[in-house]
Amino acid sequence: MTHITTIGFDADDTLWQNEAFFQLTQDRFAALLADHAEASHLHDRLLAAERRNLGHYGFGVKGFVLSMIETAIEVTEGRVPAPVIGQIIAAGRDMLQHPIELLPFAREAVQALAGDFRVVLITKGDLLDQERKLAQSGLGDLFHAVEIVSDKTAAVYATLFARHGDGAARALMVGNSLKSDVLPMIAAGGWGVHVPHGLTWALEHAEVPQNEARFRTLGDLSELPALVAALQA
Repeated sequence: MTHITTIGFDADDTLWQNEAFFQLTQDRFAALLADHAEASHLHDRLLAAERRNLGHYGFGVKGFVLSMIETAIEVTEGRVPAPVIGQIIAAGRDMLQHPIELLPFAREAVQALAGDFRVVLITKGDLLDQERKLAQSGLGDLFHAVEIVSDKTAAVYATLFARHGDGAARALMVGNSLKSDVLPMIAAGGWGVHVPHGLTWALEHAEVPQNEARFRTLGDLSELPALVAALQA
Protein backbone atom coordinates (compact mmCIF):
# COMPACT_ATOMS: atom_id res chain seq x y z
CA MET A 1 0.00 0.00 0.00
CA THR A 2 1.26 3.49 -0.88
CA HIS A 3 0.75 6.33 1.60
CA ILE A 4 0.86 9.40 -0.60
CA THR A 5 0.47 12.66 1.30
CA THR A 6 1.65 15.26 -1.21
CA ILE A 7 0.92 15.82 -4.91
CA GLY A 8 2.95 18.10 -7.11
CA PHE A 9 1.57 19.62 -10.29
CA ASP A 10 3.56 21.00 -13.18
CA ALA A 11 2.03 24.13 -14.72
CA ASP A 12 2.92 24.76 -18.39
CA ASP A 13 1.18 22.27 -20.72
CA THR A 14 -0.11 20.34 -17.71
CA LEU A 15 -2.57 22.85 -16.24
CA TRP A 16 -2.58 25.42 -19.06
CA GLN A 17 -1.42 25.85 -22.65
CA ASN A 18 2.14 27.02 -23.21
CA GLU A 19 4.11 25.33 -26.00
CA ALA A 20 1.48 26.24 -28.60
CA PHE A 21 2.34 29.94 -28.13
CA PHE A 22 6.05 29.24 -28.52
CA GLN A 23 5.41 27.40 -31.78
CA LEU A 24 3.18 30.18 -33.11
CA THR A 25 5.90 32.70 -32.31
CA GLN A 26 8.48 30.49 -33.97
CA ASP A 27 6.35 30.47 -37.12
CA ARG A 28 6.18 34.27 -36.92
CA PHE A 29 9.98 34.34 -36.55
CA ALA A 30 10.41 32.13 -39.62
CA ALA A 31 8.21 34.46 -41.66
CA LEU A 32 10.28 37.48 -40.60
CA LEU A 33 13.50 35.82 -41.78
CA ALA A 34 12.12 33.97 -44.80
CA ASP A 35 14.44 35.90 -47.13
CA HIS A 36 17.50 34.74 -45.19
CA ALA A 37 16.91 31.10 -44.23
CA GLU A 38 14.62 28.16 -44.87
CA ALA A 39 12.20 27.48 -42.03
CA SER A 40 13.72 24.08 -41.20
CA HIS A 41 17.26 25.49 -41.11
CA LEU A 42 16.12 28.40 -38.97
CA HIS A 43 14.39 26.00 -36.59
CA ASP A 44 17.60 24.02 -36.15
CA ARG A 45 19.68 27.15 -35.57
CA LEU A 46 17.18 28.49 -33.03
CA LEU A 47 17.05 25.19 -31.18
CA ALA A 48 20.85 25.12 -31.01
CA ALA A 49 20.84 28.65 -29.61
CA GLU A 50 18.23 27.73 -27.00
CA ARG A 51 20.28 24.71 -25.94
CA ARG A 52 23.42 26.86 -25.68
CA ASN A 53 21.68 29.56 -23.71
CA LEU A 54 19.70 27.56 -21.16
CA GLY A 55 22.52 27.78 -18.65
CA HIS A 56 22.67 31.57 -19.06
CA TYR A 57 19.04 32.61 -19.49
CA GLY A 58 17.09 29.72 -18.00
CA PHE A 59 13.66 28.64 -19.19
CA GLY A 60 10.91 30.95 -20.38
CA VAL A 61 9.90 33.61 -22.87
CA LYS A 62 12.72 36.07 -22.22
CA GLY A 63 15.43 33.53 -22.93
CA PHE A 64 13.51 32.43 -26.02
CA VAL A 65 13.41 36.00 -27.33
CA LEU A 66 17.13 36.48 -26.74
CA SER A 67 17.82 33.22 -28.58
CA MET A 68 15.67 34.38 -31.50
CA ILE A 69 17.61 37.65 -31.70
CA GLU A 70 20.92 35.80 -31.56
CA THR A 71 19.76 33.44 -34.31
CA ALA A 72 18.57 36.33 -36.48
CA ILE A 73 22.00 37.97 -36.19
CA GLU A 74 23.71 34.69 -37.07
CA VAL A 75 21.66 33.75 -40.14
CA THR A 76 21.86 37.27 -41.59
CA GLU A 77 25.60 37.52 -40.82
CA GLY A 78 24.96 40.58 -38.71
CA ARG A 79 22.76 42.36 -41.25
CA VAL A 80 19.36 41.78 -39.63
CA PRO A 81 17.34 45.03 -39.97
CA ALA A 82 16.49 46.85 -36.76
CA PRO A 83 12.71 46.66 -37.50
CA VAL A 84 12.98 42.86 -37.56
CA ILE A 85 14.63 42.91 -34.12
CA GLY A 86 11.79 45.15 -33.01
CA GLN A 87 9.20 42.69 -34.28
CA ILE A 88 10.93 39.80 -32.49
CA ILE A 89 10.79 41.76 -29.24
CA ALA A 90 7.12 42.59 -29.90
CA ALA A 91 6.38 38.90 -30.47
CA GLY A 92 7.91 38.09 -27.10
CA ARG A 93 5.88 40.82 -25.44
CA ASP A 94 2.73 39.34 -26.98
CA MET A 95 3.61 35.97 -25.46
CA LEU A 96 4.01 37.56 -22.04
CA GLN A 97 0.56 39.10 -22.34
CA HIS A 98 -1.31 36.13 -23.79
CA PRO A 99 -4.41 35.10 -21.82
CA ILE A 100 -4.19 31.82 -19.94
CA GLU A 101 -6.04 28.84 -21.43
CA LEU A 102 -6.66 26.09 -18.88
CA LEU A 103 -6.36 22.55 -20.15
CA PRO A 104 -9.31 20.14 -19.76
CA PHE A 105 -10.00 18.95 -16.21
CA ALA A 106 -7.17 21.03 -14.71
CA ARG A 107 -9.32 22.79 -12.12
CA GLU A 108 -11.38 19.69 -11.38
CA ALA A 109 -8.30 17.55 -10.74
CA VAL A 110 -6.65 20.03 -8.38
CA GLN A 111 -9.91 20.68 -6.52
CA ALA A 112 -10.63 16.97 -6.14
CA LEU A 113 -7.26 16.32 -4.50
CA ALA A 114 -6.71 19.50 -2.50
CA GLY A 115 -9.05 18.45 0.29
CA ASP A 116 -7.22 15.23 1.18
CA PHE A 117 -3.62 15.93 0.12
CA ARG A 118 -1.10 18.71 0.15
CA VAL A 119 -1.05 20.01 -3.41
CA VAL A 120 2.00 21.95 -4.56
CA LEU A 121 2.58 23.74 -7.85
CA ILE A 122 6.15 23.18 -9.05
CA THR A 123 7.06 25.01 -12.23
CA LYS A 124 10.19 26.32 -13.89
CA GLY A 125 10.66 29.44 -15.93
CA ASP A 126 10.68 33.19 -15.53
CA LEU A 127 9.43 34.28 -12.10
CA LEU A 128 7.28 37.20 -13.22
CA ASP A 129 5.70 35.32 -16.11
CA GLN A 130 4.91 32.24 -14.03
CA GLU A 131 3.40 34.40 -11.29
CA ARG A 132 1.28 36.16 -13.91
CA LYS A 133 0.03 32.91 -15.39
CA LEU A 134 -0.83 31.46 -12.01
CA ALA A 135 -2.74 34.61 -11.02
CA GLN A 136 -4.70 34.61 -14.27
CA SER A 137 -5.43 30.88 -14.07
CA GLY A 138 -7.63 31.26 -11.01
CA LEU A 139 -6.01 28.16 -9.51
CA GLY A 140 -3.68 29.86 -7.06
CA ASP A 141 -5.90 29.53 -3.99
CA LEU A 142 -6.13 25.76 -4.46
CA PHE A 143 -2.43 25.13 -3.82
CA HIS A 144 -0.88 24.76 -0.39
CA ALA A 145 2.43 26.00 -1.80
CA VAL A 146 3.93 27.29 -5.04
CA GLU A 147 7.55 26.78 -6.08
CA ILE A 148 9.06 28.44 -9.18
CA VAL A 149 12.44 26.86 -9.79
CA SER A 150 15.27 27.34 -12.27
CA ASP A 151 15.29 23.63 -13.17
CA LYS A 152 13.72 20.34 -12.10
CA THR A 153 16.13 17.70 -10.84
CA ALA A 154 15.99 14.81 -8.41
CA ALA A 155 17.71 16.99 -5.80
CA VAL A 156 15.18 19.78 -6.30
CA TYR A 157 12.25 17.39 -5.87
CA ALA A 158 13.81 15.83 -2.78
CA THR A 159 14.20 19.27 -1.22
CA LEU A 160 10.74 20.56 -2.16
CA PHE A 161 8.79 17.51 -1.04
CA ALA A 162 10.71 17.46 2.24
CA ARG A 163 9.81 21.13 2.69
CA HIS A 164 6.14 20.82 1.82
CA GLY A 165 5.36 17.21 2.70
CA ASP A 166 6.75 13.98 4.08
CA GLY A 167 9.49 13.52 1.51
CA ALA A 168 9.55 12.42 -2.11
CA ALA A 169 8.84 8.78 -1.22
CA ARG A 170 5.35 9.78 -0.12
CA ALA A 171 4.76 12.20 -2.98
CA LEU A 172 3.54 12.08 -6.55
CA MET A 173 4.48 14.50 -9.34
CA VAL A 174 2.14 15.09 -12.28
CA GLY A 175 3.27 16.65 -15.55
CA ASN A 176 3.54 16.55 -19.31
CA SER A 177 7.33 16.31 -19.47
CA LEU A 178 9.04 12.97 -18.98
CA LYS A 179 12.39 14.74 -18.74
CA SER A 180 11.41 17.35 -16.15
CA ASP A 181 8.35 16.08 -14.30
CA VAL A 182 8.62 12.30 -14.30
CA LEU A 183 12.17 10.94 -14.52
CA PRO A 184 13.78 13.16 -11.87
CA MET A 185 10.86 12.59 -9.51
CA ILE A 186 11.26 8.83 -9.81
CA ALA A 187 15.00 9.26 -9.25
CA ALA A 188 14.15 11.15 -6.05
CA GLY A 189 12.15 8.13 -4.85
CA GLY A 190 8.66 9.37 -5.66
CA TRP A 191 5.90 8.63 -8.14
CA GLY A 192 6.00 10.16 -11.62
CA VAL A 193 2.71 10.51 -13.50
CA HIS A 194 2.90 11.47 -17.16
CA VAL A 195 -0.01 13.33 -18.76
CA PRO A 196 1.12 13.77 -22.39
CA HIS A 197 0.44 17.01 -24.23
CA GLY A 198 0.12 17.15 -27.99
CA LEU A 199 3.06 19.54 -28.26
CA THR A 200 6.40 19.03 -26.56
CA TRP A 201 9.47 21.24 -26.83
CA ALA A 202 12.34 19.34 -28.42
CA LEU A 203 14.58 19.94 -25.41
CA GLU A 204 12.00 18.23 -23.15
CA HIS A 205 11.94 14.92 -25.03
CA ALA A 206 12.96 11.79 -23.11
CA GLU A 207 12.37 8.06 -23.37
CA VAL A 208 9.51 6.42 -21.49
CA PRO A 209 10.91 4.55 -18.47
CA GLN A 210 10.71 0.78 -18.77
CA ASN A 211 9.74 -1.59 -15.94
CA GLU A 212 9.47 1.27 -13.48
CA ALA A 213 7.02 0.52 -10.66
CA ARG A 214 6.52 4.17 -9.75
CA PHE A 215 5.61 5.36 -13.24
CA ARG A 216 2.11 5.86 -14.63
CA THR A 217 0.64 7.45 -17.77
CA LEU A 218 -2.80 9.04 -17.96
CA GLY A 219 -4.90 10.13 -20.90
CA ASP A 220 -5.84 13.39 -19.20
CA LEU A 221 -6.18 14.93 -15.75
CA SER A 222 -9.70 13.59 -15.26
CA GLU A 223 -8.10 10.20 -14.52
CA LEU A 224 -5.80 11.49 -11.77
CA PRO A 225 -8.09 11.32 -8.70
CA ALA A 226 -8.96 7.68 -9.43
CA LEU A 227 -5.28 6.81 -9.90
CA VAL A 228 -4.34 8.38 -6.57
CA ALA A 229 -7.17 6.52 -4.85
CA ALA A 230 -6.06 3.24 -6.40
CA LEU A 231 -2.47 3.76 -5.24
CA GLN A 232 -3.73 4.35 -1.71
CA ALA A 233 -5.86 1.21 -1.62
